Amino acid sequence: MTQINVSEKKFTWFSSVRYEHLVAGLGGGVMSTLVLHPLDVLKIRFAVSDGKTGIRPSYGGIKHAVSSIVKSEGVRGMYAGMSPNLVGAGAAWGFYFFFYNWGKSVMQAGDLNKQLSAATHLATASMSGILTLTMTNPIWVVKTRLILQSSTDASLNTQYSDIFRFVPGLFGVSHGAIQFMSYEQLKNSYLNYHQMPISSKLGNTEYLFFAAISKLIAAFTTYPYQVVRARLQDRQLKYSGSIDCIRRTYSGEGLTGFYKGLIPNLLRVVPATMITFVVYENVSHHLLNRSNPPQVSGVLDMKKES
Repeated sequence: MTQINVSEKKFTWFSSVRYEHLVAGLGGGVMSTLVLHPLDVLKIRFAVSDGKTGIRPSYGGIKHAVSSIVKSEGVRGMYAGMSPNLVGAGAAWGFYFFFYNWGKSVMQAGDLNKQLSAATHLATASMSGILTLTMTNPIWVVKTRLILQSSTDASLNTQYSDIFRFVPGLFGVSHGAIQFMSYEQLKNSYLNYHQMPISSKLGNTEYLFFAAISKLIAAFTTYPYQVVRARLQDRQLKYSGSIDCIRRTYSGEGLTGFYKGLIPNLLRVVPATMITFVVYENVSHHLLNRSNPPQVSGVLDMKKES
């Protein structure tokens, strides 16, 4: 087994900045978006349907939603907001992995085999999320409004004087933080159990499994904020702020109102995360070890010696 080489050079904050993580994260985000964007459309359409105003269509299920969108808007309706989603997903994942790995490297002082605590992973991921959100938030606003926009929208020419209420997006930082913390802890536990250095490259099966489990944990614990965020971004639904949105959603729909669109969301985000992480792990390892590529290690992918 060959592991990632740890640089013998003196560690500095600047030396921990690696563009490879940015490129690998961008590639993973773009790839997953290309494959699964229609499910993102369904998730947002379900999230903003409060079942009361009649402004937004009400869907009886995923099959009904797809047929309704295609009937009224054509197949192109399933790809509404595709361009900003590609840009946003690529930029978001690229910057997230870039900032996250920079933060990890700083905490490890350049020692890739130094194991960090769950709290450190959580703090590093939170920092990465805030920086990434600050840089990509306007893109997500454009994407959401394009997805909710239809040719029959009477307020199509409405002009906006602001970007979007930023606070709900900050709550979303917890989602990425929980996901990355879970992902890192799953990997570390696996590597510790098999007595392998934490810088070892695993097989795709392990990466896919850890990515799926970590995304499920994050999705179930933080999904309500996504509903609130989508409703605040929807120009047809008028709320005075986050608290007003939460109060009215709960009074009119109960707790289930905060989980509208969860199923299509899971159908999208779990495979999307699996694709993103496996692409990221492979591309980043390739770029970081171009001169001395490591062998793949992992119980499910390891070749048995004769």
